[in-house]
Amino acid sequence: MLPPSRCASGPGRDRRTVSIDQGRLRTGMWFALVSAAAFGTSGAFAKSLLEVGWTPGAAVTARVAGAAVVLLGPALLALHGRWHLLRRNAGLIITYGLIAMAACQLFYFNAVTTLSVGVALLLEYLGFLLVVIWLWVRHGQRPQRFTILGIGLALAGLVLVLDVTGGLRIDLGGVLWGLGAAVGLATYFVLSARPATGLPPLVMAAGAMVVATVALGLAGLVGIMPMRARAVPVELAGTQVHWLVPLAALSLIATAFAYATGIAGTRRLGSKIASFFGLTEVMFAVLFSWLLIGELPLPVQLLGGVLIVAGLVAVRYDELRAAPMPLASETASAGPTAERALAGEAVPPAEAAASSLTPDGPDRA
Repeated sequence: MLPPSRCASGPGRDRRTVSIDQGRLRTGMWFALVSAAAFGTSGAFAKSLLEVGWTPGAAVTARVAGAAVVLLGPALLALHGRWHLLRRNAGLIITYGLIAMAACQLFYFNAVTTLSVGVALLLEYLGFLLVVIWLWVRHGQRPQRFTILGIGLALAGLVLVLDVTGGLRIDLGGVLWGLGAAVGLATYFVLSARPATGLPPLVMAAGAMVVATVALGLAGLVGIMPMRARAVPVELAGTQVHWLVPLAALSLIATAFAYATGIAGTRRLGSKIASFFGLTEVMFAVLFSWLLIGELPLPVQLLGGVLIVAGLVAVRYDELRAAPMPLASETASAGPTAERALAGEAVPPAEAAASSLTPDGPDRA
């Protein structure tokens, strides 16, 4: 039985809170899907460069460096002179750039030197499973049965989409590199889901890209990652195009846009759901490989896509079952400022800050 004060709070606020939460989730899902689609273009664009003599290291370094340049201006505008946010989140930005961007891509490209692309991708996308394990061990969020079912369906779908049984090659060193890439991918989702930093997604993405560019450049200088590029025409969608076309697409679409929308989506969905949505990248990769470089998907790959979507539905269902219904008193206790924010009104920063410092404000926990 709830206390009278809770029962008398009024259903209007409950419905309004739930509506805002659902709207935030829907927006997050769209961000996550758009991000996955953007990431999915990278394979086709990169392959057109690799086929004319670019090394993976040169392609990924140019990709990240170009994206950093593109995002720098918008990031500075989003920062709006709040340099203290960079100082306060320096560790987060450096970790994100080194592990979630530079290390993840470096480990993956090392994995594909001794493993087939399908096996390397399968190992990297075990990162979504690492996210579930991390949330269980670190935060006590034990996976429920539909989440476990979703994991099984998604893994089966990955095996089919990536067609790992065709030309299967296994090498212990490659497996270790692939698992390292999985850690990098899991780090991407876990760090992207931290909304309390106050750091705009554009700023976080741009700062991490600068860090990743420096790290990848150093890896090339010391010989860990071979660097070679050729300024020659490449073939894309059956047409000869300038080499800058796929490189610009890699930087603008598959990196700058993909990371910025990915961070925004993960902050709304949380790391677990976002990591499962990230699995749709492999389906988009198959689609864009078909459209841009003529690699037709097999029927078994289409079936794998269906299983991945089924896994997403299972995990989302578990989240809906576990989500507690917001109580109106929680909204009321935050005061009139929170009520105005829930109603969609603009709240001046000074007023919002003052509200958060009151004994009954949102920071009381």
